[in-house]
Amino acid sequence: MDKRFFVAETPCKRLDTFLSEQTDEFTRSRLKKLVEEGNVTINGKPQTKAGADIKAGDEIVLTVPDAVEYAVKAENIPLTIVYQDGDFAVVDKPKGMTVHIGNGVVNGTLVNALLYHLDSLSGIGGVLRPGIVHRIDKDTTGLLVVAKNDRAHASLAAQIAQKTCKRSYYALLEGEVKEDSGRIVTDIGRHPTDRLKMAVLPDGTGKIAVTDFQVKIRFGKEFTLCRFDLQTGRTHQIRVHAKHMGHPVAGDPVYGFKKQKLAANGQLLHAFQLCLTHPTTGEEMTFNAPLPTAFAEILRKLCKRFAIEEKELEGIV
Repeated sequence: MDKRFFVAETPCKRLDTFLSEQTDEFTRSRLKKLVEEGNVTINGKPQTKAGADIKAGDEIVLTVPDAVEYAVKAENIPLTIVYQDGDFAVVDKPKGMTVHIGNGVVNGTLVNALLYHLDSLSGIGGVLRPGIVHRIDKDTTGLLVVAKNDRAHASLAAQIAQKTCKRSYYALLEGEVKEDSGRIVTDIGRHPTDRLKMAVLPDGTGKIAVTDFQVKIRFGKEFTLCRFDLQTGRTHQIRVHAKHMGHPVAGDPVYGFKKQKLAANGQLLHAFQLCLTHPTTGEEMTFNAPLPTAFAEILRKLCKRFAIEEKELEGIV
């Protein structure tokens, strides 16, 4: 158990804000949770309200409980680790792998594999999501950054929140996207009748979601290969925005057309690039992951079918 002692030099309107200004080891959400779980006192009195006022001269004690042993078992699952050091790892997640346990999934997840392959993981995500800074869907492939300690986790999470961590995807969309590029800005939230899905909601009723897109190749009027750059990170964001465009991701069993033109076995969506700042050195780093073989083969077949030279795929596959 770790105790941290602080004295407020100036007033602060929120306890969690004050604590976040005193340490860069924890995210604001983690500090809020610590407060709500009764791990903070003000002038010796327990405090469970993250929004409590802090007055000049107040003495604050933050108690960080000892780490709980992981409840998830390590599994020797093959995993492509693109990069790792003492602070974080970047992995190329395959299709069909869920990021962490939940909703009846208890093994075979990315976390199970990480516990086997990596020597440490941050604890901010809790015992079920150690190291997990952000997620991609089960059948979406590509790059994820994983934190190996809490300080790195806080830095990486802040980069995502502040939009300095850049995440880029390739997606094959149904139909012909007319615009060469654009920006989609909507509110996204839970679908009003199907709670397993997300949906575009009226302004002010969901969370703002911003996605930039750029057309790379048009395959007649049947398909369009696009690059997507996330400016926010909402659940299913690209898939929901693609549907909102009228051009759902090919193979998407949830947001796509009922009659699929391709036997893709899941959405053709790949996180191909990740740009971030190293939590310790401050170095700007860029990581890339090639398209999965099945995705690349579909694109080659479409090029042949629509008499498009394969050189158009250079830099993509």
